[in-house]
Amino acid sequence: MSAAAFPPAGPDPASGELAVEPGGLLDVLGVAAVVVDATGRIVLWSPQAEAIFGYPAAEALGRPAAPLLVSEHQRDEVLSLFERVMSGGGPWAGVISALHRDGRTIQVEFRNTRLQDDEGGLYALGLATDAATARRVEQDLALSSRLVAHSPIGLAVLDSDLRFVLVNPALERIDGRTAASYLGRTFREAVTSPDADELEPALREVLETGVPVLSRNVRGSVRSDGKEQVWSMSLYRLETSGQRVVGVAASVVDITDQHHAARAAARARRRLAVIADASERVGTTLDLDLTAHELADLVVPEFADIAAVDVLEDILTGPHPGGTRASGPAVFRALAVKAAYPTPAEEAADPVGKPARYGAERLVTQCARTGRPVLVQHVTDGDLPRIARAGSAAELLRQAGIHSYLAVPLRARGVVLGVLDLKRARNSQPFDRDDVLLAGELAARAAVAIDNARWYRQQSQAALALQSHLLPHGPARLNGLDVAYRYQPASAAVEVGGDWFDAIPLTDGRTALVVGDVMGSGITAAATMGQVRTAARTLAGLGLPPAVILTHLDRIIADLDDAMATCVYAVYDPSQGSCSISNAGHPPPVHVPLGRAPRLLDLPTGAPLGVGGVPFETVEIAFDAGDELVLYTDGLVETRDQDIDVRLAALTDLLGQSSLPLEETCDLLLGALRGPDDHDDVALLIARAHPLSGTEDGREEEAS
Repeated sequence: MSAAAFPPAGPDPASGELAVEPGGLLDVLGVAAVVVDATGRIVLWSPQAEAIFGYPAAEALGRPAAPLLVSEHQRDEVLSLFERVMSGGGPWAGVISALHRDGRTIQVEFRNTRLQDDEGGLYALGLATDAATARRVEQDLALSSRLVAHSPIGLAVLDSDLRFVLVNPALERIDGRTAASYLGRTFREAVTSPDADELEPALREVLETGVPVLSRNVRGSVRSDGKEQVWSMSLYRLETSGQRVVGVAASVVDITDQHHAARAAARARRRLAVIADASERVGTTLDLDLTAHELADLVVPEFADIAAVDVLEDILTGPHPGGTRASGPAVFRALAVKAAYPTPAEEAADPVGKPARYGAERLVTQCARTGRPVLVQHVTDGDLPRIARAGSAAELLRQAGIHSYLAVPLRARGVVLGVLDLKRARNSQPFDRDDVLLAGELAARAAVAIDNARWYRQQSQAALALQSHLLPHGPARLNGLDVAYRYQPASAAVEVGGDWFDAIPLTDGRTALVVGDVMGSGITAAATMGQVRTAARTLAGLGLPPAVILTHLDRIIADLDDAMATCVYAVYDPSQGSCSISNAGHPPPVHVPLGRAPRLLDLPTGAPLGVGGVPFETVEIAFDAGDELVLYTDGLVETRDQDIDVRLAALTDLLGQSSLPLEETCDLLLGALRGPDDHDDVALLIARAHPLSGTEDGREEEAS
């Protein structure tokens, strides 16, 4: 142990006055003083001597010391040593077997030296203490000294003024400073930790209350490897055996590596949690915009303060995904922008849904073109123009305090779809390599969901275009009949179905009304619908009864692979004022007689087309001028949370309350019965009979 670790003894540092209260080392040892004259008789006797040997002063003074205090087997040896001391042979120290007043033999640590008075008289001073107590104190001191000197734990002692009086070698190694830089200086003068302002009150509280502070993490200096030191520090009040407070002891353990390892492990757990969260929260639907917002919501605010999901415009609109150029400028479309708090950086972002052109020098363009992450750990003013979309946006980013930037590619199936753009401002930690890995993992998972949504959008748009192309365009000129119709696709997250409607003028002045639903969705259902509609129009031209038409359609659909459809086929005859109807597994039409309540037609339901071998029946109803017939597909009345009877009742109630034109009635039904997230498309056709005009009568006569 260095000498600096234990400064030389000095005045009591607790005060400027002499300490008189008990509890010091001599009190612990209980040192007795005995003075013997040249003849060996006891002339002085201290109270401590009475405590050790049991003799009061009245019994000890004047008596020969050796026979009174020394056991017989050691008496000659002790007398010889006494003579040596008295003759000037120097002091003597050792353990003797002493006699106690009660007859016991006790072991006493003894120190003997010669004294001389002013007249030349010689005396022997004996200092004695219990040997066991002396050994214990010696062992405690030796142990304390070795522990302090060789302990791997840094130790320091501060006096009651918080001035360093001891620093062990371990603390010198931990802090990289010598004991001399501490000793004699106050805590505030010597300690350079960023947490010093918080530690000093804690030291004073320990001094005042005696309640220790255990295992408190404290920041130290920065190591040569760039890591900030972290210490585990404990503080204890130091008291004498008499409860006199003499200072504070501090133990310091360097836990830098454990601390940073624990932080790394915690970050790894957070990364795994975020990745697991991404599996649940991103790609819950096939809606492209919603998927992008799910990704932005996932990374803000836990991972970044501002996030943007930008997709390459030619990926969204191009017929050949992956055909983007390897260099040059790029056009992006922002699908989602998210900020953890109101910030000018939001104004700097591209408007969601609008294309924005970025030059080749922009970092987001480099990320998309190279397919590699771009990391700017510490953003400078010179970096902002390469991050922002324009000079004004760069100034907004500067005002927002953007200090770290990361862009990772959204890559799926070997194609870069776009970029996940991340920025930090209030989050003081810069992006690092671990963040690059995590962001890349999140982007890869999200990119697959985005790609699926993109493909689905293209397929859905193609199916919707095909569906729209195959349905009637514009009202047909019908004999004695006004018709309005609607086709409404399902929500954007669900594929287009195979619903269709048709109003077919026949050569004999009658009109065929058809509404059907091909089971399935997407392009296949739309294409099948086109085949079935074409077949129905062809068969309608033959003038066959509705049940026969459905029988032929049943055979046609049975020849198509795994195709099925429901259908209502009706033929209105204005000359007879009647309507013949046949049903193939379809929801019942609604008949609205003029001036009377709407009713669901009780038709034989039949089986869906394509089942095969099931006969169909035709029912004829009176259909006079002013009557209405409402045909629809199940998407209008079927929901997941209401019974079908309740929905059908709602349909008839609406029709009973309405005296609107047919077009407005279509809008009323769709607005009241359809929700924004309905998962099926709808075909709706409403026909109203009116009296035949002269032109229509002539056409009828000519046809007959």
